[in-house]
Amino acid sequence: MTFLTGKTALVTGSVQGIGLAIAKELAGAGARIAVHGLADAALAQAAVDTLLAAGAPEARFFEADMRDVADIERMMAEVDEWGGIDVLVNNAGIQKTAMLADMDKETWDAIIGINLSGPFHTMRLAMPKMAEKGYGRVINIASVHGTVASVAKVPYCASKFGLVGMSKVAALEYAAAGSKRDGGITVNCIGPGWTETAIIEPQIIERAAKYGGDREKGIAELLAEKQPSRRTSDPSEIGALALWLCNPIAHNVTGAVIPVDGGWTAQ
Repeated sequence: MTFLTGKTALVTGSVQGIGLAIAKELAGAGARIAVHGLADAALAQAAVDTLLAAGAPEARFFEADMRDVADIERMMAEVDEWGGIDVLVNNAGIQKTAMLADMDKETWDAIIGINLSGPFHTMRLAMPKMAEKGYGRVINIASVHGTVASVAKVPYCASKFGLVGMSKVAALEYAAAGSKRDGGITVNCIGPGWTETAIIEPQIIERAAKYGGDREKGIAELLAEKQPSRRTSDPSEIGALALWLCNPIAHNVTGAVIPVDGGWTAQ
């Protein structure tokens, strides 16, 4: 599985969690990895080292504030100079919960900026060059909240629904670019449900404590209201799906929203 040899992938938000898991899978298939995220020097270097160990021929950290268009443009130009972008994974995202009436303007602007406007700018800059090469993959990490809503998540749901819609438009605009032989240009979303990252760990520990520390029972209770499988996903599972979407065999899978949510959005 080295079909990404000679190709470069930019994965935003890839110093930890789902982003790092995706980057590791791409690295294992031979891709050079442009790492991005909010990180100090030690965390950034740790991510780079992890990806080199996973098989990336090269890995380098690129810094950019995804709320700042000029900063994004600078980063994209730097990655172009480093080798161009064949695979773009928009994973960087933030969330804050509050009821509609209590949501402040600053939070709205930050969530929409990072989760929706940031991917717009990376896509508009990367995709024309993908079309010139005849191969390109855009994988946008949406959420179940790009398909269904939850209370107290107005900006988050707005950003993820918008990301899904934008991805479908881009998929249509580039559907005829490239060829079956080269792999074409595809744009897809992955919609994770409950996934085991550091963000949900405190909730798991709290629920497990009710069952004498039984982690599986704690997870089942936590997920009962939303995720019928009552099982979390591991970030590596999201990574494996992202890698498959990069395969030339997936040339006709475009404009899709693929849920990894244990049946949440099937209800």
